[in-house]
Amino acid sequence: MYPDSHSSSGATANWLLSRIDTPPVVGIVCGSGLGGLADTLKDPVAFHYQDIPNFPQSTVQGHAGRLVFGTLKGKPCVCMQGRFHLYEGYPIQKITLPMRIFKLMGVETVILTNAAGGLNQDYKVGDIMIVKDHINMPGFAGNNPLVGPNDERFGTRFPCMLDAYDRKLQQLAQDLGAELGFSDFIREGVYCVLGGPSFETIAECRMLHRLGADAVGMSTAHEAIVARHCGMRVFALSLITNQAVMDYHSEERPSHEEVLETGRQRAEQLERLVSTMVGRMEINNNINV
Repeated sequence: MYPDSHSSSGATANWLLSRIDTPPVVGIVCGSGLGGLADTLKDPVAFHYQDIPNFPQSTVQGHAGRLVFGTLKGKPCVCMQGRFHLYEGYPIQKITLPMRIFKLMGVETVILTNAAGGLNQDYKVGDIMIVKDHINMPGFAGNNPLVGPNDERFGTRFPCMLDAYDRKLQQLAQDLGAELGFSDFIREGVYCVLGGPSFETIAECRMLHRLGADAVGMSTAHEAIVARHCGMRVFALSLITNQAVMDYHSEERPSHEEVLETGRQRAEQLERLVSTMVGRMEINNNINV
C-alpha cells in the first residue's frame, strides 16, 4: 500500500493495481476524437470512470470515459479515453487527479494528446503539432492545479517548468515523423490553454498569436504541470482540428463537430506516431533510438 493510501489518489491507485497484472510505465491521455489510441492496446483491461473510486466523470462528446490498461509495442500502458476540463465544472485539482494516480501506479512517461485551434497562420487543419512549451492562461489568474497545500510526497512547492515538455522526446517524435513519412504535417509550437467552453473571439485569437501561441485549446497544460510536479516526463501532441479565425470578414465558424471529424481523419497517423514512440522508449526514462 502507498503512504497516502488514505487520500483519494492513493486509494484509487491501490484499487486499480489490485485489478491488473502489470503496473503501467507509460500513461496516455486521449483528446477529443482521439480515443482510438486505447483500442490499439493488446490484452486490454478497461474500467469505466463511473466504476473507479474517486474518479471524475467525462461529460464531453468524443470522450468515451474509460481507463484502459494493456501493452503497446510491448510496454505496459494505461490510456485515458477522455479527460476532464475546467468547463465541465470540476475543480482544477480534480481534473489533474489522474496524473497523480498514474504516478502512484508506476508511470514514468506521460503522453498527452489534444485537439486544438491553429493560431499559427502556417498551420493547416490536420497538422500535428509537437508541443514544445505552453502558456497557462488560467494560471495567470491563480487557477493553477498546484494551488493549496503542497504534498511533498509528490514534488517541491515551486516546481521548475522550463523543461515542462521533454526535449529528447520532442526530437524522437521529429525523427520518427520523418521515418513514417509524416514530415509534411508535423509541426512544433507553443500551446495556450484557456478555460472554455466558448471558442475564442477574434480579438482573443489575435492577442494569443501575438503572445507567441501557435495553437489554443482547453486542456493539457494543467496535466503537464502536475505530471512534472510528480517527476514524470511529459510529451504532448496537438491535432490542429480548426484554423482560428482572425478576420472579422471571415465566414468560418469553429465547431465541436469539426474537431471530431478532423480527429477521425488524422487519427490513424497520430496513433502510429504515438505507438512507434512508445516502442522506442525504454523504461527508467531512457530512449532507445
